[in-house]
Order: sequence, then C-alpha cells, then structure tokens
Amino acid sequence: MSDKLENAKKLYLEGIRDGKIEVIKEYSGNRYTQHSTGVADGAQGFIDFFKGFLERTKDRDIRIIRTIEDGSFVFVHVYQDIDNGTAKWITTDMFDTDSNDKLVEHWDVISAYKEANETSSGNDMILGDFEIKDIDKTEENKALVRSFITEVFQNKNHKDVEKYVSTETYIQHNPNVPNGIDAVKQFLATQDFNYDFIFKIIGQGNHVVSYSKATFGGQELAVFDIFRIENGKIVEHWDNMEPVPPREEWKNSGKF
Repeated sequence: MSDKLENAKKLYLEGIRDGKIEVIKEYSGNRYTQHSTGVADGAQGFIDFFKGFLERTKDRDIRIIRTIEDGSFVFVHVYQDIDNGTAKWITTDMFDTDSNDKLVEHWDVISAYKEANETSSGNDMILGDFEIKDIDKTEENKALVRSFITEVFQNKNHKDVEKYVSTETYIQHNPNVPNGIDAVKQFLATQDFNYDFIFKIIGQGNHVVSYSKATFGGQELAVFDIFRIENGKIVEHWDNMEPVPPREEWKNSGKF
C-alpha cells in the first residue's frame, strides 16, 4: 500500500471513526482544499466540522471496502453505520496528494445505504468483486469508460451500449436498477438522466472511477461511478449520487 493511500485511510479511520480529528494536520499537506460543501477549506475546517459530528455520535462503524490509486489521486469506497443503525451511509471520496503523498484536496459524495433486500437487483450497494488485476490495461479501461459516458449518455448513441456493456454478465449495485444490460437499455430509454461533464477519471487495472456532474429530473447531482471491466466490457457497476446544494449553502468553492 502506498503512503498516499495509507494517509487517506488513516484520516478516515483514525480521524473520523476513532475521533482523533487533529490527525488531519499529520496527513494533509500545506493546503487542504475541500469540496464537501458543508466543510470549510483547510485543516481547521475539517476539525471544526467533525468536532460537532463527534459530539453528536457515539458509535461509528466505518469500513473501507475498496480503494483505487492512480498517479497522485486515491479513491476510497466506504460503508458507515452510525450509532448502531441510526444512520447508514455509502461515502465515496477522492483525494489529490502532493509530492510527499500528503492529502491536499478532497471531493466526496454521500448517500443513504439500502440493504440488499431493498435494492432492485438484490445486490448490496457496496459489496462485490474487488480484485485489482490487468494493470497493463489501466489506460485502455479508462478510455473505455470515458467513451461509454460520452457516446452513450452525452451523445445519446443508445444503440451503442453493447459496445461497452457485457451482454452476458452485468452486475448492478445502483439500488434502483436491476441486473443485466436490458435494464441499462430500459434506463436509457425512459429516464431523464444526463451527464453534464466528466470532472475526473482515475483507474487501476480492471477498475475505473469517474466523478461527474449530472442532471436527473432537473436536479443537479455529483456522481461517482465505479466500473469493473473484463475483456474490454463493463461487467459490474457501483455508483453514488448526491444533490448539489444551493450556492448559498457552500462553505467552499463547491463540489467540483
């Protein structure tokens, strides 16, 4: 595990789960630019926000389920159970790091967790296959995901979906969409969902993460998508979406 990924994990587990919020000063660089809109920039912004969170919560079961790193960027996919089920969240976080592997910028998306028996596919929202392999195909797989979002969603070439998504196996972790490519086709045909722009794509081997701004039913969303790719086709998908709040509620420069 790289130092940059270790720093991101420790910030989560030591700083938030264990309540040692001052560790932000150890794991961040000479700046900490924040895009979680309710949190101010800098180490002090992190401390001020989580001080209140720690006072309100007593038990924080936080588990990092999967991680991806690409250049200076790291990504963590996290399950949180707060106060024994009072709140359950899926959080997706991306960090940029400096030349010393310290955290210097942070983007996140948070949504409510649904149990597997509440999802359309019967799949858990966050669990699933996670074995990093095919490292030599990282750039190829990132290009595949960018083209998929651009051509199928943005350019509305819905007929091309089979160029990107496996017709044999497509495991879906979005809680509202069933498994299989037919469900993707149905979604494309019936739902008013648009990717406005792709902010960042990172990848590691057969796993690719995109962070985008989207619009669904007139609501602006910040969206993380996680894709697993085999033999040049997408075979598994997780996502996490959060409404972009009104500008007057931001305590920093915003989600992107």
